[in-house]
Amino acid sequence: MDEFEIERVTEPELTEPAFIEGLPGVGHVGKLAVEHLLEELDGELIRRVYSTHLPPQVGVEDGVATLACAEVHALDADGTDLLVLTGDHQAGDGVGHYGLAATFLDIAERFGTEMVYTLGGVPTGELIQEYDVIGAVNAADRRDPLEAAGVEFREDEPAGGIVGVSGLLLGLGGRRDVSAACLMGETSGYLVDPKSAQAVLETLQELLEFEVEFASLESRAEEMEEVVRKIQEMEQGTPTASDEDLRYIG
Repeated sequence: MDEFEIERVTEPELTEPAFIEGLPGVGHVGKLAVEHLLEELDGELIRRVYSTHLPPQVGVEDGVATLACAEVHALDADGTDLLVLTGDHQAGDGVGHYGLAATFLDIAERFGTEMVYTLGGVPTGELIQEYDVIGAVNAADRRDPLEAAGVEFREDEPAGGIVGVSGLLLGLGGRRDVSAACLMGETSGYLVDPKSAQAVLETLQELLEFEVEFASLESRAEEMEEVVRKIQEMEQGTPTASDEDLRYIG
């Protein structure tokens, strides 16, 4: 097996699709967001990407094992073509991050992508009520559309920059003259955060002019709010009905 391999599943006809990345990260914000798109919009799997830099494991469903990979789906969002990247893992080293980001850009360029959006979370270190979306771009002329959609650009934030594929798609995209932006929802960084994922998706909707329903994300957010309430009660020494409910926190 090569370091980076692309499995071609289907060859759809697409018109300048936006490329949207949502791999695991802080608060699982980006992954939750793209999984919601996959649930709500019509689409098809078009590519799988395998790499020896992904974790050495397989997933098992109904007793059937599949090698760890990333997947690219083509979606129809109210007439707007999207390429959506998701997966359960990021690379385990720097060479892998660079190689996977370059491979994902190869796929994006193959289908005529002119704009890449990477989705993620930026940790605040505390529980929050209002979920702002912070942005970064790889070309100054991309700021105006994002600011018009409510995205904030803050000096020296996120601190330490953007790690992993979400950042490299901006940096490597800039070297290929592919415009890219990162949309980061504020999140505590402690829990899986559906509310932050929804804030990011609402911004993406405005930028790309499509609509999805948020009922399932809102339901997950209510579940997480109950988890947070239980945690707060435990910290304050207030007994809860059962601590067993906390075991699913990711």
